[in-house]
Parts: sequence; structure tokens; C-alpha cells
Amino acid sequence: MLNPNERIPCRIYDRASDASVAAANEIAGLIRQHAASGDRCVLGLVSGSSPVNVYNELVRLHRDESLSFANVVTFNLDEFFPMQPFELQSVSRFMHEHLFDHVDLPESQIHLLDGSLPRDEIAAHCQKYEHAIRDHGGLDLQLLGINRAGHIGLNEPGSDRGSRTRMITLDQITRTDAASDFFGAENVPRHALTMGVGTILEARRILLLAFGEGKAGIVKRTVEGFANASTPSTFLQDHPDVTLLLDEAAASNLMRVQSPWLLGDVTWDASTIRRAVIDLSDSTGKAILKLTDADYNEQGLQDLLAAHGSAYDINLRVFRHLQSTITGWPGGKPDHAKQAGDRPGNRDDIFPKRILLFSPHPDDDVISMGGTLIRLVDQGHEVHVAYQTSGNIAVFDEDALRYAEFVEEFCQQFGLAASGLDELADHVDTFLRNKKAGQIDSDQVQNIKGLIRRNEARQGARCCGVRDEHLHFLDLPFYQTGRVKKSPISDADLDITIDLLRRIQPHQIYAAGDLSDPHGTHRTCLSVILQSCLRCQNEPWYESAVVWFYRGAWQEWSTHQIEMAVPLSPQEVERKRQAIFKHQSQKDRALFPGSDAREFWQRAEARNAETARRYDALGLAEYAAIEGFVRWDGQSGVEL
Repeated sequence: MLNPNERIPCRIYDRASDASVAAANEIAGLIRQHAASGDRCVLGLVSGSSPVNVYNELVRLHRDESLSFANVVTFNLDEFFPMQPFELQSVSRFMHEHLFDHVDLPESQIHLLDGSLPRDEIAAHCQKYEHAIRDHGGLDLQLLGINRAGHIGLNEPGSDRGSRTRMITLDQITRTDAASDFFGAENVPRHALTMGVGTILEARRILLLAFGEGKAGIVKRTVEGFANASTPSTFLQDHPDVTLLLDEAAASNLMRVQSPWLLGDVTWDASTIRRAVIDLSDSTGKAILKLTDADYNEQGLQDLLAAHGSAYDINLRVFRHLQSTITGWPGGKPDHAKQAGDRPGNRDDIFPKRILLFSPHPDDDVISMGGTLIRLVDQGHEVHVAYQTSGNIAVFDEDALRYAEFVEEFCQQFGLAASGLDELADHVDTFLRNKKAGQIDSDQVQNIKGLIRRNEARQGARCCGVRDEHLHFLDLPFYQTGRVKKSPISDADLDITIDLLRRIQPHQIYAAGDLSDPHGTHRTCLSVILQSCLRCQNEPWYESAVVWFYRGAWQEWSTHQIEMAVPLSPQEVERKRQAIFKHQSQKDRALFPGSDAREFWQRAEARNAETARRYDALGLAEYAAIEGFVRWDGQSGVEL
């Protein structure tokens, strides 16, 4: 039954992987249904990160459960222009790598928009594409993704509801979102070919996939807003058979998730009460302890009062919880610092602790929890930092060239032997000066870029007081492709991580719970950590281990989610900034900035300051900044 506040049906899944399997099963069922009737099944397909697991599951169904694609005809949504089919970023290459090359789909039944054609042939090509769809009886099912601007296909804001397949000029948001695939926004084509909104809406069935916190805002506008040309995805509201498949993060801004008490009866557990009271405090501009029964009644929270007593009692309960999250001792306290009423959960019977901080990229440790890292070291804990990937694709070519030239000239000036150095320098110079947009770096260039990031990570950690021998560069194999598209997680990734866990046997593990980075490395790295933890969960040392999730580079935890809030002094904020500054290759302009144009240190400081401001506005102590953490429940999020 459609939620009365939602204009498009939505299904919310615990994990993106669950939503992907559901989509694949529906597509497989449709294929089999048409095959049983002797008909062809016409599918509209989409490229990008969202459908990857859908295609993985379809390939598995073909391999393990005899799903045949012999009766399938496909039409893909879009293609960049200009774009050769063999280029890394082409839709053609994506579809062959993820689906077409792994199933029994005849090549003659695959239809792709051709970005390699001369410009003067594009209009006729697009018209021919439209005719081909009609000649096959129209699309039985169209699979869609969505970007932050609400485009479907590559129909940018302003696209007409009746638009057809055509060339379009891409806006800045789309080009910024695509930057990670093209090794920088400057390499993203300015034009693309796309099915029109009208073409898409003629599909008999539509499934739209949206995963991650970064999609929460546009999902809300698409589902709960009014249809308008400035957000093309809202035109889906007029379709008779469309469903959005969402993970919990993408659905987090929907009213049924964010404020379910406004829609009807709810179960008032501790989390929902906390969210409602914080929301009430924000909307009224009052500190929690100043909220009255009248405030609750006027904001539709009469049921909460009826079930849990007076405003005073509810206020006090929520306030005390929030107060208990604040700690200046994230690793627990030594005996001499303990006081009555200290917050539980950090195993104060163990002090000092062994701490293991996992950093997906070489700078996530200092960007996202640099203040807490400084605090843990200063308070005497044995702190280790594990850098899960090299981060080498995020280094500009000119930086690699500059470092190669420096080493060559240094050796020459001081008469140092450098066998093969001249040859290496010549290779780097020749390769980078002739490198094409989006081309994969040679092994030599990748190694140089990796060393740049490794040296910066070492300097940043030293700034926080971490000892060199406690830095671990894991170089997980899944990342070592030289391109934005990474390999699936393998046993090799898990073995490296499990070996480190067993060697250190940490009492606290910190992992990046920020899943909105542009190319999914955080998501993959987190899954590696959690799967590794589950494999170690029955070992004696793991009994005292606690896993904390941090955020900061791309998102921040909401106040109601935070379970540990570490306040930072102005001096610690400055020291954290200096640690971030050590990452010079990411300073001034990052290769993959994502949707936020600010530098990473600016994002981190603004988010930490905003968290502190929210705590202050709720009536708690006022701090310069706060880093927030959420404790892992031991099960969720393993397969993201």
C-alpha cells in the first residue's frame, strides 16, 4: 500500500545488496515469463555503480540457475559524447564487463547509443534508436539510477516530460559526479546521448535504484515533492508501475523514516523517542530541558506523551542519554581519572588499550577522526593506524612528475648511484606527457603516486603522535586495478586484514562508516573490516574488542545516532588541521572532490563545529568541535 505522503511506491531494504538481489530476481522472473510464452523480453538497462550488484546477481543466476538471456533484447539509457566503445568510461565497455560477456545474450540483440559517431550523424542515430525500441514493442522493464540533480538517464534538469532520445549538454553537477570515473572533472565530456524522459516513461515497468546517504535528499524530492521539470525524476510520479528500491541510507530523509510519528502510530522505542525529541528541539529552537507539554502537542507528539509521561520526564531521559555520549576519554580512563557516573562501554578495566584505526584512504584517519586520534595517543594508548589502500589514483599527474624529477636531480647533484633511475624518469616523463584522458597509469607511475600518498600518511600520523612502527600499509588487492572500478573483495583482502587483527589484538577498532565517497572505496573497505571481525569473533582476544564507526570526509552522523561524542579544544582543532595539511597532494584541489567543493580540512572543521553547535543548541555543554562515533552492533552492514 502506497504511503499517503509518498507519490511513488518505495521498498526499503536493510542493505543495498538486498535491494540489488530483489531487482535481479524481478528481472529474472520477467525474462523467464516471456521465455515461457515464446516472447522476447525487452529490457532498458543502466550503467553506473548502483546496478553493479544487480548484474552480478543476474550473472550468478545464469551460471548457477540456468537463467538464459537468449530471448532478451537490451537498450541502454545513455552514453557520453564523444566516447569510443573501448574506452574505460564507455557504457559499452561497462555493460560488456559487468553483464554481456558473462551471459548468453546474442550480440545482435544488444542496442547501445554510439558516442563515437560524427556530430552530424547523431540526430539520425537517436531517431533510429527510438524506432528500434518501438519495433521491438517497447520496453518491458526499464532499470534506472538517479543522481543528486534528479536526472534519469542523462536528462538534465529542465528536460521536457515528452523528450526523446537526443544529445544533451551536461550540467556541472553531473560532470562533478562523473569526475571519479574520468580521473578529474576536467576530463568529463560536456555532452552525452540519452533516452528522453518520454521514452523512459513509456516502459511498462520501471525500477529505480538509489543507495547511500548521498542520495537521501534527491530521493525525498522525487518521492514526496511535486512533479516539475527542474527534477526530471519527479516525472516518474505519473507512471502507473514504478518502484524505488532503496537502502536505509537513501531512504533516511523520507518522512516515514525521519518523522514517522507525523504519519500515524509508531512504536516508541528509545531511538525513535530520541529522534522525535531532538527534532522537536530543533523545530522549536528550544533546548531539550525547556520543552513543554504544549510543544509536544503542537508538533503532533501527543501519543508520545500519552505513552511515556510528561514532557519533563521525557526531556530528562533524552538529555541524560545525550550527556552520557560526551567523553574526553575515548579509550577509557585510568584509575586516577575515574569518577562516579562515568559513561560505560569503553572497558575501563583495560588501560592503556591497543587501538587499531582503519583508514580506507591515506588521509581518512586525520580528516575524519584526527582529534580523537590525537587524544588517544596523548592519553597513553598504543595506537596503530592501518591504511587499507594506496590512494594512488587520487594523485595528479604533475605531482608524480615533480617527485620523479626531484629524485633524479637529487641523485645527479650529489653523485649518488641510481641504477635505472634515468630510465624510470624518462618513462614517467614520456608517459605522463602523452597520457590520454582517462588512461590507466603505468605500473611505474602508479607506484610513484602510491609512495607520495604513503609519505603523506606517515607525516600526518606523526603530527598526531603515532609512532612509525605502528603504521601499517595494507595495499588491499581489491584496490590495485589502477582505475576507479575496483575488483570484488577476495580472500586475499580478508586474509591481510585478519592477520593484522590477530597480530595487534585491539581492544578498540575504528572504521570509516562514511559510505558516500565518490567511488565506493569506503563501502568496500568497511565490508572487509566487518567480515574480518566476524571471522575473529570467537577468538579470546575479540571478547574485549569494540568497533566504532567514524565519519567526516563526506557525511556526519546525525545527533540522534551518535553514541560517543569526543569534544575537541581549539588547540586540538588546529593540530588536526596541521595533520590534514600534511596531505599535500589533496590540498587546494582534490582529484576526486565529490559533491562538496570545499577542501577536506574545511569540510571536517565545519562538520565538527556543526556537531558541537547542535549539542549546544540542545542544551548541553558548548565546545569548539565534536567528533561523533557510532558503535557497531556486531552484525549489520557486513554485506553493504
